[in-house]
Amino acid sequence: MILRDYQTAVIENLREALVTGSMRPVIQAPTGAGKTVIAAAIVNMARDKGKKVLFCVPSISLIDQTVERFRQNGIWDVGVIQAQHELTDTSQPVQVCSIQTLARRNIPQADLVIVDECHVMFKLYDRWMNHPDWQNVRFVGLTATPWAKGMAANGRWDKLVIGTTTKELIDKKHLSDFKVYAPAHPDLSGVKMQLGDYELKSLAAAMNKGKLVADIITTWVERGQDRSTICFAVDRLHAKTIQKGFIEAGIKAEYMDAFTNLQDRAEIIDRFQKGEVKIICNVGVLTTGFDADVRCIILARPTKSEILYVQMIGRGLRTADGKDHCLILDHSDTTIRLGFVTDIHSDQLDDGKPKKKESKPRVLLPKECPQCSFVKPPLVKECPACGFKGVAKGKLECEAGELYEITRGKGLVAGKASPADMQRWFSDLVRYADLRGYKRGWAFHAFRDKFKMLPPSWLSATPSSMISPDIASWIKSRNIRNAKSKGRVA
Repeated sequence: MILRDYQTAVIENLREALVTGSMRPVIQAPTGAGKTVIAAAIVNMARDKGKKVLFCVPSISLIDQTVERFRQNGIWDVGVIQAQHELTDTSQPVQVCSIQTLARRNIPQADLVIVDECHVMFKLYDRWMNHPDWQNVRFVGLTATPWAKGMAANGRWDKLVIGTTTKELIDKKHLSDFKVYAPAHPDLSGVKMQLGDYELKSLAAAMNKGKLVADIITTWVERGQDRSTICFAVDRLHAKTIQKGFIEAGIKAEYMDAFTNLQDRAEIIDRFQKGEVKIICNVGVLTTGFDADVRCIILARPTKSEILYVQMIGRGLRTADGKDHCLILDHSDTTIRLGFVTDIHSDQLDDGKPKKKESKPRVLLPKECPQCSFVKPPLVKECPACGFKGVAKGKLECEAGELYEITRGKGLVAGKASPADMQRWFSDLVRYADLRGYKRGWAFHAFRDKFKMLPPSWLSATPSSMISPDIASWIKSRNIRNAKSKGRVA
Protein backbone atom coordinates (compact mmCIF):
# COMPACT_ATOMS: atom_id res chain seq x y z
CA MET A 1 0.00 0.00 0.00
CA ILE A 2 1.49 3.32 -1.11
CA LEU A 3 0.40 6.25 1.06
CA ARG A 4 0.59 9.93 0.24
CA ASP A 5 2.78 12.14 2.40
CA TYR A 6 -0.09 13.57 4.45
CA GLN A 7 -1.58 10.09 4.97
CA THR A 8 1.74 8.86 6.34
CA ALA A 9 1.95 11.96 8.53
CA VAL A 10 -1.52 11.47 10.03
CA ILE A 11 -0.75 7.84 10.90
CA GLU A 12 2.46 8.94 12.61
CA ASN A 13 0.53 11.60 14.52
CA LEU A 14 -2.02 8.97 15.53
CA ARG A 15 0.71 6.65 16.77
CA GLU A 16 2.17 9.50 18.86
CA ALA A 17 -1.27 10.26 20.33
CA LEU A 18 -1.75 6.62 21.32
CA VAL A 19 1.73 6.36 22.85
CA THR A 20 1.07 9.46 24.97
CA GLY A 21 -2.08 7.92 26.45
CA SER A 22 -4.99 8.81 24.18
CA MET A 23 -7.68 6.09 24.17
CA ARG A 24 -10.23 7.86 21.99
CA PRO A 25 -8.42 9.92 19.31
CA VAL A 26 -10.18 11.42 16.28
CA ILE A 27 -8.48 11.71 12.90
CA GLN A 28 -9.58 14.66 10.80
CA ALA A 29 -9.18 13.99 7.08
CA PRO A 30 -10.99 16.25 4.60
CA THR A 31 -13.40 14.80 2.08
CA GLY A 32 -11.30 13.31 -0.72
CA ALA A 33 -8.24 12.84 1.49
CA GLY A 34 -8.70 9.07 1.51
CA LYS A 35 -10.11 8.30 4.97
CA THR A 36 -10.77 4.68 4.01
CA VAL A 37 -7.18 4.31 2.76
CA ILE A 38 -5.92 5.68 6.09
CA ALA A 39 -8.28 3.32 7.91
CA ALA A 40 -7.03 0.37 5.82
CA ALA A 41 -3.43 1.21 6.78
CA ILE A 42 -4.42 1.25 10.47
CA VAL A 43 -6.27 -2.06 10.10
CA ASN A 44 -3.26 -3.65 8.40
CA MET A 45 -0.97 -2.52 11.22
CA ALA A 46 -3.39 -3.98 13.78
CA ARG A 47 -3.62 -7.25 11.84
CA ASP A 48 0.18 -7.50 11.70
CA LYS A 49 0.01 -7.68 15.50
CA GLY A 50 -2.77 -10.28 15.43
CA LYS A 51 -5.46 -7.90 16.69
CA LYS A 52 -9.19 -8.05 15.91
CA VAL A 53 -10.80 -4.92 14.48
CA LEU A 54 -14.35 -3.58 14.30
CA PHE A 55 -14.96 -0.89 11.66
CA CYS A 56 -18.29 0.90 12.23
CA VAL A 57 -20.21 2.90 9.62
CA PRO A 58 -23.31 5.09 10.16
CA SER A 59 -25.28 3.96 7.11
CA ILE A 60 -25.91 0.72 5.22
CA SER A 61 -24.83 2.31 1.93
CA LEU A 62 -21.24 2.48 3.25
CA ILE A 63 -20.95 -1.25 4.05
CA ASP A 64 -20.13 -2.63 0.60
CA GLN A 65 -18.10 0.45 -0.32
CA THR A 66 -15.87 -0.07 2.72
CA VAL A 67 -15.42 -3.79 2.04
CA GLU A 68 -14.40 -3.03 -1.54
CA ARG A 69 -11.89 -0.37 -0.42
CA PHE A 70 -10.39 -2.77 2.12
CA ARG A 71 -9.96 -5.41 -0.58
CA GLN A 72 -8.26 -2.88 -2.83
CA ASN A 73 -5.76 -2.35 0.00
CA GLY A 74 -5.07 -6.03 0.62
CA ILE A 75 -7.56 -6.73 3.45
CA TRP A 76 -9.49 -9.89 2.56
CA ASP A 77 -10.26 -11.46 5.94
CA VAL A 78 -13.43 -9.36 6.35
CA GLY A 79 -16.86 -10.22 7.71
CA VAL A 80 -19.94 -7.99 7.76
CA ILE A 81 -22.36 -7.32 10.61
CA GLN A 82 -25.46 -5.96 8.90
CA ALA A 83 -28.82 -7.76 8.77
CA GLN A 84 -28.46 -10.92 6.63
CA HIS A 85 -25.52 -9.70 4.57
CA GLU A 86 -23.95 -12.28 2.27
CA LEU A 87 -20.52 -11.67 3.86
CA THR A 88 -21.73 -12.43 7.39
CA ASP A 89 -18.89 -14.40 9.01
CA THR A 90 -18.17 -13.79 12.69
CA SER A 91 -14.94 -15.82 12.50
CA GLN A 92 -13.19 -13.15 10.43
CA PRO A 93 -10.76 -10.88 12.38
CA VAL A 94 -12.00 -7.71 10.65
CA GLN A 95 -15.70 -6.89 10.88
CA VAL A 96 -17.36 -4.05 8.96
CA CYS A 97 -20.40 -3.15 11.08
CA SER A 98 -23.61 -1.21 10.64
CA ILE A 99 -24.10 0.75 13.85
CA GLN A 100 -27.86 0.19 13.60
CA THR A 101 -27.33 -3.61 13.52
CA LEU A 102 -24.83 -3.52 16.39
CA ALA A 103 -27.43 -1.70 18.51
CA ARG A 104 -29.65 -4.81 18.28
CA ARG A 105 -26.96 -7.47 18.78
CA ASN A 106 -24.22 -8.50 21.15
CA ILE A 107 -21.04 -6.67 20.21
CA PRO A 108 -18.18 -9.11 19.48
CA GLN A 109 -14.87 -8.71 21.28
CA ALA A 110 -12.19 -6.66 19.55
CA ASP A 111 -8.80 -5.08 20.23
CA LEU A 112 -9.48 -1.95 18.16
CA VAL A 113 -12.64 -0.12 17.11
CA ILE A 114 -12.61 2.36 14.21
CA VAL A 115 -15.65 4.65 13.92
CA ASP A 116 -16.28 6.22 10.50
CA GLU A 117 -18.06 9.63 10.39
CA CYS A 118 -17.59 9.84 14.16
CA HIS A 119 -19.09 13.34 14.36
CA VAL A 120 -22.45 11.54 14.10
CA MET A 121 -22.95 10.39 17.69
CA PHE A 122 -25.33 7.48 18.25
CA LYS A 123 -26.50 6.64 21.77
CA LEU A 124 -24.89 3.22 21.41
CA TYR A 125 -21.45 4.84 21.22
CA ASP A 126 -21.92 6.52 24.61
CA ARG A 127 -22.92 3.24 26.27
CA TRP A 128 -20.27 1.27 24.43
CA MET A 129 -17.31 3.59 24.98
CA ASN A 130 -18.12 4.03 28.68
CA HIS A 131 -18.79 0.35 29.42
CA PRO A 132 -16.26 -1.12 31.90
CA ASP A 133 -15.45 -4.03 29.56
CA TRP A 134 -14.32 -1.62 26.85
CA GLN A 135 -12.34 0.91 28.90
CA ASN A 136 -9.00 -0.55 27.80
CA VAL A 137 -9.96 -0.92 24.14
CA ARG A 138 -8.92 1.91 21.87
CA PHE A 139 -11.49 3.65 19.68
CA VAL A 140 -10.24 5.68 16.69
CA GLY A 141 -12.64 8.12 15.05
CA LEU A 142 -12.57 9.25 11.43
CA THR A 143 -14.29 12.37 10.08
CA ALA A 144 -13.81 15.32 7.77
CA THR A 145 -15.79 17.57 10.12
CA PRO A 146 -14.89 17.10 13.82
CA TRP A 147 -16.88 20.12 14.98
CA ALA A 148 -20.03 18.57 16.46
CA LYS A 149 -20.98 19.94 19.85
CA GLY A 150 -19.98 17.74 22.77
CA MET A 151 -17.67 15.40 20.85
CA ALA A 152 -15.21 15.49 23.75
CA ALA A 153 -17.91 15.27 26.45
CA ASN A 154 -19.03 12.29 28.56
CA GLY A 155 -16.01 10.08 27.95
CA ARG A 156 -16.30 10.21 24.18
CA TRP A 157 -13.33 11.43 22.15
CA ASP A 158 -10.23 12.80 23.88
CA LYS A 159 -7.84 14.11 21.19
CA LEU A 160 -7.99 15.61 17.71
CA VAL A 161 -5.33 14.42 15.26
CA ILE A 162 -5.20 16.76 12.25
CA GLY A 163 -3.56 15.25 9.21
CA THR A 164 -4.11 18.02 6.69
CA THR A 165 -6.65 20.63 5.60
CA THR A 166 -8.81 21.17 2.54
CA LYS A 167 -6.73 24.21 1.56
CA GLU A 168 -3.48 22.25 1.77
CA LEU A 169 -4.89 19.45 -0.38
CA ILE A 170 -6.11 21.95 -2.99
CA ASP A 171 -2.71 23.66 -3.01
CA LYS A 172 -1.02 20.26 -3.56
CA LYS A 173 -3.50 19.38 -6.35
CA HIS A 174 -4.83 16.39 -4.37
CA LEU A 175 -8.24 18.08 -4.34
CA SER A 176 -9.93 20.20 -6.99
CA ASP A 177 -10.13 23.95 -6.66
CA PHE A 178 -13.58 25.56 -6.72
CA LYS A 179 -15.37 28.68 -7.89
CA VAL A 180 -18.54 29.97 -6.25
CA TYR A 181 -21.37 32.00 -7.75
CA ALA A 182 -24.27 33.35 -5.68
CA PRO A 183 -26.97 34.01 -8.29
CA ALA A 184 -29.94 34.16 -5.89
CA HIS A 185 -30.66 35.54 -2.43
CA PRO A 186 -33.58 33.78 -0.73
CA ASP A 187 -35.64 35.56 1.90
CA LEU A 188 -35.04 33.58 5.11
CA SER A 189 -36.26 36.28 7.49
CA GLY A 190 -39.28 34.22 8.62
CA VAL A 191 -37.52 30.87 8.88
CA LYS A 192 -37.38 29.44 12.40
CA MET A 193 -34.29 27.93 14.02
CA GLN A 194 -34.06 24.43 15.48
CA LEU A 195 -30.98 22.86 17.13
CA GLY A 196 -28.70 25.51 15.66
CA ASP A 197 -29.91 25.18 12.07
CA TYR A 198 -32.93 26.19 10.02
CA GLU A 199 -36.17 24.38 10.86
CA LEU A 200 -36.94 22.27 7.79
CA LYS A 201 -40.67 22.91 7.44
CA SER A 202 -40.41 26.70 7.33
CA LEU A 203 -37.17 26.50 5.34
CA ALA A 204 -38.88 24.37 2.70
CA ALA A 205 -41.71 26.90 2.44
CA ALA A 206 -39.19 29.71 1.90
CA MET A 207 -37.15 27.83 -0.72
CA ASN A 208 -39.85 26.02 -2.70
CA LYS A 209 -41.01 29.08 -4.59
CA GLY A 210 -41.46 29.22 -8.33
CA LYS A 211 -39.06 32.11 -8.85
CA LEU A 212 -36.25 30.49 -6.84
CA VAL A 213 -36.68 27.11 -8.53
CA ALA A 214 -36.78 28.74 -11.97
CA ASP A 215 -33.59 30.63 -11.11
CA ILE A 216 -31.86 27.33 -10.25
CA ILE A 217 -32.72 25.93 -13.68
CA THR A 218 -31.82 29.01 -15.73
CA THR A 219 -28.55 29.59 -13.84
CA TRP A 220 -27.41 26.00 -14.46
CA VAL A 221 -28.29 26.27 -18.15
CA GLU A 222 -26.28 29.51 -18.41
CA ARG A 223 -23.32 28.63 -16.18
CA GLY A 224 -23.36 24.87 -15.62
CA GLN A 225 -21.61 24.12 -18.92
CA ASP A 226 -23.29 20.69 -19.01
CA ARG A 227 -21.27 19.59 -15.95
CA SER A 228 -22.13 16.50 -13.89
CA THR A 229 -24.06 18.02 -11.00
CA ILE A 230 -25.36 17.24 -7.52
CA CYS A 231 -28.20 19.42 -6.23
CA PHE A 232 -28.86 19.56 -2.48
CA ALA A 233 -32.50 20.39 -1.72
CA VAL A 234 -34.41 21.04 1.52
CA ASP A 235 -36.96 18.22 1.48
CA ARG A 236 -38.51 15.65 -0.84
CA LEU A 237 -41.06 18.00 -2.41
CA HIS A 238 -38.41 20.65 -3.01
CA ALA A 239 -36.02 18.15 -4.63
CA LYS A 240 -38.76 16.69 -6.85
CA THR A 241 -39.87 20.18 -7.90
CA ILE A 242 -36.30 21.06 -8.93
CA GLN A 243 -35.96 17.72 -10.77
CA LYS A 244 -39.21 18.40 -12.63
CA GLY A 245 -37.93 21.86 -13.62
CA PHE A 246 -34.76 20.39 -15.11
CA ILE A 247 -36.67 17.69 -16.99
CA GLU A 248 -39.08 20.26 -18.43
CA ALA A 249 -36.02 22.19 -19.62
CA GLY A 250 -34.83 19.10 -21.49
CA ILE A 251 -32.11 18.19 -18.97
CA LYS A 252 -31.91 14.62 -17.69
CA ALA A 253 -32.19 14.66 -13.89
CA GLU A 254 -32.72 11.97 -11.26
CA TYR A 255 -34.10 12.08 -7.73
CA MET A 256 -32.78 10.40 -4.59
CA ASP A 257 -33.63 10.47 -0.87
CA ALA A 258 -33.25 8.31 2.24
CA PHE A 259 -36.09 6.07 1.10
CA THR A 260 -34.48 5.25 -2.26
CA ASN A 261 -33.42 1.59 -1.96
CA LEU A 262 -29.80 0.57 -2.47
CA GLN A 263 -30.41 -1.07 -5.84
CA ASP A 264 -32.10 2.03 -7.25
CA ARG A 265 -29.34 4.23 -5.84
CA ALA A 266 -26.68 2.09 -7.51
CA GLU A 267 -28.49 2.29 -10.85
CA ILE A 268 -28.92 6.08 -10.60
CA ILE A 269 -25.25 6.54 -9.75
CA ASP A 270 -24.24 4.23 -12.61
CA ARG A 271 -26.27 6.31 -15.10
CA PHE A 272 -24.74 9.46 -13.58
CA GLN A 273 -21.20 8.14 -13.98
CA LYS A 274 -21.88 7.14 -17.59
CA GLY A 275 -23.14 10.64 -18.37
CA GLU A 276 -26.66 9.43 -19.16
CA VAL A 277 -27.90 11.64 -16.32
CA LYS A 278 -26.51 15.13 -15.70
CA ILE A 279 -28.07 16.04 -12.37
CA ILE A 280 -29.06 14.19 -9.20
CA CYS A 281 -31.49 16.15 -7.02
CA ASN A 282 -31.15 14.70 -3.53
CA VAL A 283 -32.19 15.26 0.07
CA GLY A 284 -29.21 14.68 2.32
CA VAL A 285 -28.15 11.22 1.10
CA LEU A 286 -25.12 12.22 -0.95
CA THR A 287 -23.27 14.11 1.78
CA THR A 288 -21.03 11.10 2.58
CA GLY A 289 -19.68 8.07 0.75
CA PHE A 290 -20.34 9.39 -2.76
CA ASP A 291 -17.19 9.29 -4.88
CA ALA A 292 -18.47 9.88 -8.42
CA ASP A 293 -17.01 12.57 -10.70
CA VAL A 294 -18.95 15.68 -9.64
CA ARG A 295 -18.09 18.94 -11.37
CA CYS A 296 -20.88 21.19 -10.16
CA ILE A 297 -22.68 21.58 -6.83
CA ILE A 298 -26.04 23.33 -6.54
CA LEU A 299 -26.72 24.55 -3.01
CA ALA A 300 -30.50 24.94 -2.87
CA ARG A 301 -30.56 24.08 0.83
CA PRO A 302 -29.48 26.92 3.16
CA THR A 303 -27.78 25.84 6.37
CA LYS A 304 -26.00 27.34 9.35
CA SER A 305 -24.25 24.03 10.05
CA GLU A 306 -20.57 24.13 9.11
CA ILE A 307 -20.54 20.31 9.16
CA LEU A 308 -23.35 19.94 6.61
CA TYR A 309 -21.95 22.76 4.47
CA VAL A 310 -18.46 21.24 4.27
CA GLN A 311 -19.87 17.76 3.58
CA MET A 312 -22.00 19.06 0.69
CA ILE A 313 -19.19 21.04 -0.95
CA GLY A 314 -16.79 18.13 -0.41
CA ARG A 315 -18.75 16.01 -2.90
CA GLY A 316 -17.35 18.16 -5.70
CA LEU A 317 -13.73 18.50 -4.62
CA ARG A 318 -12.37 15.18 -5.86
CA THR A 319 -10.01 15.52 -8.80
CA ALA A 320 -10.73 14.04 -12.23
CA ASP A 321 -9.26 14.12 -15.72
CA GLY A 322 -9.95 17.44 -17.42
CA LYS A 323 -11.39 19.00 -14.26
CA ASP A 324 -9.73 22.29 -13.37
CA HIS A 325 -12.29 23.35 -10.76
CA CYS A 326 -15.66 22.53 -9.24
CA LEU A 327 -18.40 25.04 -9.99
CA ILE A 328 -20.58 25.88 -6.98
CA LEU A 329 -23.91 27.59 -7.66
CA ASP A 330 -24.96 28.81 -4.23
CA HIS A 331 -28.66 29.73 -4.25
CA SER A 332 -28.72 29.66 -0.44
CA ASP A 333 -26.30 32.47 0.60
CA THR A 334 -24.46 29.85 2.69
CA THR A 335 -21.00 30.79 1.36
CA ILE A 336 -21.57 34.46 2.12
CA ARG A 337 -22.91 33.50 5.56
CA LEU A 338 -20.25 30.95 6.63
CA GLY A 339 -17.28 31.71 4.36
CA PHE A 340 -15.37 29.40 2.04
CA VAL A 341 -14.95 25.78 3.13
CA THR A 342 -11.18 26.30 3.10
CA ASP A 343 -11.58 28.83 5.94
CA ILE A 344 -13.57 26.58 8.29
CA HIS A 345 -11.27 24.97 10.81
CA SER A 346 -10.88 24.08 14.48
CA ASP A 347 -7.86 22.90 16.44
CA GLN A 348 -9.72 21.03 19.17
CA LEU A 349 -12.84 19.01 19.89
CA ASP A 350 -15.87 20.61 21.52
CA ASP A 351 -16.24 19.56 25.17
CA GLY A 352 -19.89 20.53 25.43
CA LYS A 353 -19.26 23.19 28.06
CA PRO A 354 -20.70 26.71 27.64
CA LYS A 355 -18.12 28.97 26.07
CA LYS A 356 -17.12 32.21 27.70
CA LYS A 357 -17.88 35.22 25.61
CA GLU A 358 -14.57 36.48 24.34
CA SER A 359 -13.84 39.33 22.01
CA LYS A 360 -12.83 37.60 18.80
CA PRO A 361 -11.18 39.26 15.82
CA ARG A 362 -13.68 40.19 13.14
CA VAL A 363 -13.87 37.45 10.53
CA LEU A 364 -13.88 38.78 6.99
CA LEU A 365 -16.39 36.93 4.82
CA PRO A 366 -16.36 36.60 1.03
CA LYS A 367 -18.28 39.12 -1.03
CA GLU A 368 -20.44 38.77 -4.12
CA CYS A 369 -19.43 40.59 -7.27
CA PRO A 370 -22.35 42.89 -8.21
CA GLN A 371 -21.56 42.43 -11.89
CA CYS A 372 -21.45 38.59 -12.32
CA SER A 373 -22.42 37.12 -8.88
CA PHE A 374 -18.97 35.51 -8.47
CA VAL A 375 -18.15 35.09 -4.78
CA LYS A 376 -14.69 36.55 -4.28
CA PRO A 377 -12.39 36.48 -1.25
CA PRO A 378 -12.59 39.38 1.19
CA LEU A 379 -10.51 42.48 0.45
CA VAL A 380 -10.19 41.51 -3.25
CA LYS A 381 -11.25 44.62 -5.17
CA GLU A 382 -11.16 43.31 -8.73
CA CYS A 383 -13.43 40.35 -9.53
CA PRO A 384 -11.30 37.37 -10.67
CA ALA A 385 -14.18 36.17 -12.87
CA CYS A 386 -15.26 39.25 -14.83
CA GLY A 387 -12.70 41.91 -13.94
CA PHE A 388 -15.27 44.27 -12.43
CA LYS A 389 -13.66 46.71 -10.02
CA GLY A 390 -15.82 48.72 -7.68
CA VAL A 391 -14.99 52.41 -7.42
CA ALA A 392 -15.35 54.05 -4.02
CA LYS A 393 -17.64 57.06 -4.05
CA GLY A 394 -16.25 60.28 -2.73
CA LYS A 395 -18.14 63.13 -1.11
CA LEU A 396 -18.65 64.91 -4.42
CA GLU A 397 -20.35 63.43 -7.47
CA CYS A 398 -20.57 65.09 -10.85
CA GLU A 399 -23.23 64.37 -13.46
CA ALA A 400 -24.43 66.38 -16.46
CA GLY A 401 -22.30 69.36 -15.54
CA GLU A 402 -23.73 69.73 -12.02
CA LEU A 403 -22.16 69.03 -8.64
CA TYR A 404 -24.02 66.84 -6.13
CA GLU A 405 -22.91 66.89 -2.54
CA ILE A 406 -23.24 63.67 -0.55
CA THR A 407 -22.63 63.85 3.17
CA ARG A 408 -22.52 60.48 4.90
CA GLY A 409 -24.70 60.11 7.96
CA LYS A 410 -26.42 63.52 7.73
CA GLY A 411 -29.08 62.87 5.11
CA LEU A 412 -29.05 64.11 1.52
CA VAL A 413 -30.55 67.45 0.71
CA ALA A 414 -33.27 67.38 -1.97
CA GLY A 415 -31.83 68.23 -5.37
CA LYS A 416 -28.29 67.56 -4.22
CA ALA A 417 -28.20 63.77 -4.66
CA SER A 418 -27.43 62.23 -8.01
CA PRO A 419 -30.16 60.23 -9.81
CA ALA A 420 -27.96 57.13 -9.58
CA ASP A 421 -27.68 57.43 -5.82
CA MET A 422 -31.43 58.01 -5.45
CA GLN A 423 -32.07 54.86 -7.47
CA ARG A 424 -29.60 52.90 -5.38
CA TRP A 425 -31.29 53.94 -2.15
CA PHE A 426 -34.82 53.36 -3.40
CA SER A 427 -34.00 49.89 -4.79
CA ASP A 428 -32.39 48.88 -1.47
CA LEU A 429 -35.36 50.22 0.52
CA VAL A 430 -37.77 48.25 -1.68
CA ARG A 431 -35.59 45.15 -1.15
CA TYR A 432 -35.76 45.65 2.64
CA ALA A 433 -39.55 46.09 2.54
CA ASP A 434 -39.92 42.86 0.56
CA LEU A 435 -37.63 40.96 2.94
CA ARG A 436 -39.59 42.13 5.99
CA GLY A 437 -42.97 41.56 4.40
CA TYR A 438 -43.85 45.28 4.50
CA LYS A 439 -46.01 47.04 1.95
CA ARG A 440 -44.13 49.01 -0.70
CA GLY A 441 -45.38 52.17 0.95
CA TRP A 442 -42.75 51.64 3.63
CA ALA A 443 -40.03 52.25 1.05
CA PHE A 444 -41.71 55.51 -0.04
CA HIS A 445 -41.85 56.82 3.55
CA ALA A 446 -38.26 55.75 4.28
CA PHE A 447 -37.07 57.45 1.09
CA ARG A 448 -38.85 60.65 2.14
CA ASP A 449 -37.16 60.50 5.57
CA LYS A 450 -33.78 60.26 3.87
CA PHE A 451 -34.13 62.68 0.96
CA LYS A 452 -36.83 65.01 2.34
CA MET A 453 -38.94 64.32 -0.73
CA LEU A 454 -41.11 61.55 -2.16
CA PRO A 455 -39.46 59.22 -4.70
CA PRO A 456 -39.57 60.81 -8.17
CA SER A 457 -41.82 59.03 -10.68
CA TRP A 458 -38.85 58.06 -12.86
CA LEU A 459 -37.38 55.79 -10.16
CA SER A 460 -37.67 52.05 -10.79
CA ALA A 461 -39.35 50.02 -8.01
CA THR A 462 -37.30 46.90 -8.85
CA PRO A 463 -35.63 45.67 -5.64
CA SER A 464 -31.85 45.33 -5.48
CA SER A 465 -30.18 41.93 -5.10
CA MET A 466 -28.49 42.90 -1.82
CA ILE A 467 -28.77 45.83 0.60
CA SER A 468 -25.62 47.98 0.80
CA PRO A 469 -23.96 48.18 4.25
CA ASP A 470 -24.36 51.97 4.50
CA ILE A 471 -28.07 51.77 3.70
CA ALA A 472 -28.54 48.85 6.11
CA SER A 473 -26.92 50.95 8.86
CA TRP A 474 -29.20 53.88 8.10
CA ILE A 475 -32.31 51.64 8.21
CA LYS A 476 -31.18 50.25 11.57
CA SER A 477 -30.67 53.72 13.04
CA ARG A 478 -34.06 54.81 11.65
CA ASN A 479 -35.76 51.82 13.28
CA ILE A 480 -34.09 52.57 16.62
CA ARG A 481 -35.06 56.23 16.35
CA ASN A 482 -38.69 55.37 15.58
CA ALA A 483 -38.83 52.82 18.43
CA LYS A 484 -37.54 55.40 20.90
CA SER A 485 -40.04 57.95 19.61
CA LYS A 486 -42.93 55.52 20.15
CA GLY A 487 -41.62 54.81 23.63
CA ARG A 488 -41.64 58.50 24.54
CA VAL A 489 -45.23 58.86 23.28
CA ALA A 490 -46.31 55.87 25.33
